[in-house]
Amino acid sequence: MPSIALLWGKLRPLFAGAALYALGGWSAAHAAGLPSAEELHRLAPATDIKALRLALNAYQCASSQLGGKGELLTVIDYSKPSRDKRLWVFDLKQRKLLFEEWVAHGKNSGADLATAFSNRPNSYQSSLGLYQTGQIYSGKHGRSLRLQGLEPGFNDNSEERAIVVHAAAYADPKVVPGLGRLGRSQGCPAVRPAVAQKLIDTLQKGSYVFAYYPQQQWLSNSQFLAGASCTVAKNPGINRYAQNLAKR
Repeated sequence: MPSIALLWGKLRPLFAGAALYALGGWSAAHAAGLPSAEELHRLAPATDIKALRLALNAYQCASSQLGGKGELLTVIDYSKPSRDKRLWVFDLKQRKLLFEEWVAHGKNSGADLATAFSNRPNSYQSSLGLYQTGQIYSGKHGRSLRLQGLEPGFNDNSEERAIVVHAAAYADPKVVPGLGRLGRSQGCPAVRPAVAQKLIDTLQKGSYVFAYYPQQQWLSNSQFLAGASCTVAKNPGINRYAQNLAKR
């Protein structure tokens, strides 16, 4: 029979890992060879480390089930005022920060601070949760990037609502002195024209966009977030989006 000391030697790393997980210092992202939230925070000190942890867990969950091209993760933090930079694009494989930008929110989500979010058509509010980027198309805002919401009840009406990344003059910080904030969209994460096309070309088809706000309903019900079971494969709505992406 193995000695107590031998058993403890084998079990000790497991207990240590569990303790670290409980303290928020360990996540599935580490196991997958992804950078930690702390590493991303060092690249972008203005980010909220709690939001980064959630974004990494969502990325790990979704990419394990749905795949996707590249190793890019975009984080939008709607808890920050629109006059501040609150969109970051990370190359997780190269461990680089590619973009740090301003981004507009929906006009019915709030003034400088967004506080209300919706998945309803014609709500003119921003939506929370994880998206996968889709096709580039030319519309009324020029070249734009479709976003496919992956979270039923929170952002899965994104295609019906035409939620896309697009250029907008009102998303340029030059408007802040006059308005005290950025202008607002109809729910799209609009960005300044000077960066829009480069951003769109970088994010096209298959990368992930994580729109964050500490809304309890979403935090408690999202299947992608830390502490939740990764059950994407069991969700027929998510499978439909995955199938549609595979056809494009």
